[in-house]
Amino acid sequence: MENNNLIHPTAIISSKAIIGKNVQIGQFTTIYDNVEIADNTIIEGYCEIGVQNNLSEGKKLFIGENSHIRSHSIFYEGSIFAEKLITGHRVTVREKTIAGKNLQIGTLSDIQGHCTIGNYVRMHSNVHIGQHSKIGNYIWIFPYVVLTNDPHPPSEVMQGVEVEDFAVISTMSVILPGIKVSTGCLIGANSMLSIKTEPNMLYSGNPAKKICEASKIRLKDGSRRPAYPWTKHFHRGYPQEVIKEWEELNSERII
Repeated sequence: MENNNLIHPTAIISSKAIIGKNVQIGQFTTIYDNVEIADNTIIEGYCEIGVQNNLSEGKKLFIGENSHIRSHSIFYEGSIFAEKLITGHRVTVREKTIAGKNLQIGTLSDIQGHCTIGNYVRMHSNVHIGQHSKIGNYIWIFPYVVLTNDPHPPSEVMQGVEVEDFAVISTMSVILPGIKVSTGCLIGANSMLSIKTEPNMLYSGNPAKKICEASKIRLKDGSRRPAYPWTKHFHRGYPQEVIKEWEELNSERII
């Protein structure tokens, strides 16, 4: 045991990997050469961290402090994750993804690489993020959502989806290549989005159409308050400084 690390005896850790303090690594996990794991991080059993491949161009995989990667997950080299990354089980993340603070990736989700992801993004289980996706801050992506990137598959053309701040994409929706989900938009469940969007609107259906302002949807808690922007009533899991920022933005009607 070094630096108060707790390493299972069956774990395989490259001598070239950089391991911080108070790191836990579970049984039969492999940490490859080109990896840096920051302090107070937990990596559960049966994971592969820093898998080599040609597309990463030799860039390091960095896992920020206070992260938790659950069992059977695979991370390729060449990505950067800020502090408090949290995953479910059996997550796959390919190369060249750059993600901000407190990204949460649900069980069986995959990020296909070459993506940028902002702060406090929440992905539920079985989410597919196609290559070249650009995801903003404070996004919610619910189960079985697919962000596509090939406008006429199979081809060499890649047009990633862009999702702007505070957007919500409901379960089993598909966003077609090159589409932008605008700030504060709500995409209804089981929708297929192929059109331009406007901020703070509800789009729903297959194909999805503009329905109304998202603020017209009411909470089903008896209060009849607007459900959107969701930042006005849902704060669980967010730090106080973020909530204060939202309150200021809401008072100025920016979100």
